[in-house]
Amino acid sequence: MKAGLHPGRLLARRYRLLDQIGAGGMSVIWRAHDEVLDRVVALKVLAPSLAADARFRDMVREEARAAAQLVHPHVTSVHDYGETVAPDGSITSFVVMELLNGEELELRLTEGPLPWAEAVQVGTQVADALAAAHRLGIVHRDITPANVMMTGVGVKVLDFGIATRIGAPDEDEDGGTFGTPAYVAPERLDGAPAQPATDVYSLGVLLHEALTGRVPYPADTWEQLSEALADGRPPTLAEVPELPPAVARICLRSLARDPADRPTARQVATVLNDHLLPSDPPTTTRVSTLTLPPAAPGAPAAPAAPGAPGAPGGGPGAPGGGPGDGSAAPALGDAGPGRSRRRPALLLIAAVLAVGVALAVAALLPEQPSTPRTQPTAGPVAPPSANPPATEPSRAPATASVRPSTSPPTSQAGTLVEAANRVDGLIGAGLTAGEIRADVGLDLRNELRNLTAAVGGGRNELAPPVARLREKVAVRLGEGGISPAYAQRLDAAIAELGAARV
Repeated sequence: MKAGLHPGRLLARRYRLLDQIGAGGMSVIWRAHDEVLDRVVALKVLAPSLAADARFRDMVREEARAAAQLVHPHVTSVHDYGETVAPDGSITSFVVMELLNGEELELRLTEGPLPWAEAVQVGTQVADALAAAHRLGIVHRDITPANVMMTGVGVKVLDFGIATRIGAPDEDEDGGTFGTPAYVAPERLDGAPAQPATDVYSLGVLLHEALTGRVPYPADTWEQLSEALADGRPPTLAEVPELPPAVARICLRSLARDPADRPTARQVATVLNDHLLPSDPPTTTRVSTLTLPPAAPGAPAAPAAPGAPGAPGGGPGAPGGGPGDGSAAPALGDAGPGRSRRRPALLLIAAVLAVGVALAVAALLPEQPSTPRTQPTAGPVAPPSANPPATEPSRAPATASVRPSTSPPTSQAGTLVEAANRVDGLIGAGLTAGEIRADVGLDLRNELRNLTAAVGGGRNELAPPVARLREKVAVRLGEGGISPAYAQRLDAAIAELGAARV
């Protein structure tokens, strides 16, 4: 990688490079500090030799555009795309992504197959993400365990580096096939146009591997794949104990040779969702609400930072990664045509997990002057109204809206930290009661943390970020991620936050 890329360098007058946390054939992943929004992100920087080629820059830009359209809890968020030109004329091209904490499914499968219930949960979430992409006319084309990150709030589909539009030619300019052979649908070998059914086939391979520990047709090259498809026996899941027959059927249908015989991603998600066990939703998702605190520009990375890329994919720090500080970074499509990607991800350190829950609120809020009135509490404060509903979570229709609080904020708003603690406590109570979806709770807590860090540091006024946070609650209510009752309570608490003393 270009010598000019080093910790402390500022790209696009905004992104301060902190440390390299992953590397692949086409790009390097950096942990960086967004100095405009004051948050830590992951930058996928295209290798200089490729950035000089307009075709590769266009591919990375299209990847960013495709992924940026997908606002979905199980798709890695893409924030920005940028290019910088050095005095010598060299171009640096990069994609800015969320930084994730988690473990690649590929690494998890090195320990053996998943319990069927866990495999079904992973398959449900991947299928749901693909269904959202297909609705927008996007085909991923490289669904593999290396591109599925398991996080505390569910899986994240990574790497839209070779994604394309439905109906587009499914080959590169030289007539080659993109992707990882063992996961590529048979019709792609014949150059059929990109279609959602090809993603469904890859999903079927992934689900088969999660259930059995192996792919139905092992292959490392296109020739091996052709031979395996010609000579291999039809796959079976009879060996998986207690697997519901409907799950086995939908998986094997996804592997049909004829694309017309495969279900849609939405149909796969529906069938798998019907067989989720009641205990499937993780009860430890609140640990993952702790995001990495923004590091000072140019400061060395913390040696125990959890994760793997927004970490889309990736994990640096392990063999094949970067300097390996344990940070997570997104790894979007770094394998060349016909090569499987092997990007070991980083594991969350046990000490972080042990301390994380106890310090959830302290990690959320910025440090305040050490006076009794402004000191944040050591744990979530009870929400404003007692006895949160213990009933099953309700889901609001898409047309639901939050009725803005019309009563003036009370004089009890107190300091910014105290008011923010009350909002955080209410979010925690909603998660426990099942009234707030896990990914929504993570999103709201991150927004709250950014608000308190920016306003508490004197960089922003309080009113605009409070208005954004209230708007986000309304949007999440419309998506069904918050129950109407909790949306009203959150809106009132955030309105009170707007009257807090800074």
